[in-house]
Amino acid sequence: MALALVGIFIIDQNIKQLFLDGYRFYSEWMDLTLVFNKGVAFSMFAFLKEYLKWIQLVLILGVVIYTLYLNNRVYSVPVGILVGAGFSNVYDRFIHEGVVDMFYYHGWPYPIAGQNGFAVFNFADVAIDLAVVWLLWVNWQLDKKKKEEAPKD
Repeated sequence: MALALVGIFIIDQNIKQLFLDGYRFYSEWMDLTLVFNKGVAFSMFAFLKEYLKWIQLVLILGVVIYTLYLNNRVYSVPVGILVGAGFSNVYDRFIHEGVVDMFYYHGWPYPIAGQNGFAVFNFADVAIDLAVVWLLWVNWQLDKKKKEEAPKD
């Protein structure tokens, strides 16, 4: 868990540093530009302001404690990825007062429904999504195995 956590954190923070240092790229369907997100996905809960980072920190700690309680190594890598990415975004809130986002997707080959923009996200957001899918798959596999091993009446 620790190796995945540290690895994702370092990768994400290094990518973010490129944009903090001024890197930019623009195309017809996606821009790479610096945005500070004060909320979570699609800027939701931005009204929580200073409290949001503390709420997220408690949630991350809860995930770690629950994973340790489960004591199953199958969760180690996906939870490490999830926690490393989550902690990287929370770290941004403490350092930059908002999450450093840079991938601005505005539609390919055409903007979605004529919108000017669809989503702005970062590497950590993608890692969180992948970790959640991985955890769902692991739980599905464990549930399937449990049903197969259950005594038949």
